[in-house]
Amino acid sequence: MGDVAEPEAPVAEVPGSGTERVALTPAAAELLVRLTAVHGPLMFHQSGGCCDGSAPMCYPDGDFRIGERDVHLGDLSVPGLEKPIGFYMSGSQYEYWKHTHLTVDVVKGRGSGFSVEAPEGVRFLIRSRLFTDDEYERVQAEL
Repeated sequence: MGDVAEPEAPVAEVPGSGTERVALTPAAAELLVRLTAVHGPLMFHQSGGCCDGSAPMCYPDGDFRIGERDVHLGDLSVPGLEKPIGFYMSGSQYEYWKHTHLTVDVVKGRGSGFSVEAPEGVRFLIRSRLFTDDEYERVQAEL
């Protein structure tokens, strides 16, 4: 009999930080508080593409122009911040990831020069898992 891979342990999320579609790890929430102190209110945009184009980009709120095909996945509530952080995804990328719960995390390393965390020597990344059938039905009903 072949070996069966064990499923990965769930990624720790800040309770109530997001929606069924997107949430934050504690490390990402902590970094967002620091970045907001420097840049003011923030937003995320996740596009398609390769390299850094597939990473979530964090911008001062309003600095990235949201298009009519972009999908608003939800607002991330961060303890210590007054204003939630909007999370948007390009429509074409959403078509690939619409069956997926996303968790914004942060790791050491340089990402894109356009994302506000780049000078900190860290980068945001997405950890993902497929929705269960029940979760998927619920999020589809919300659209």
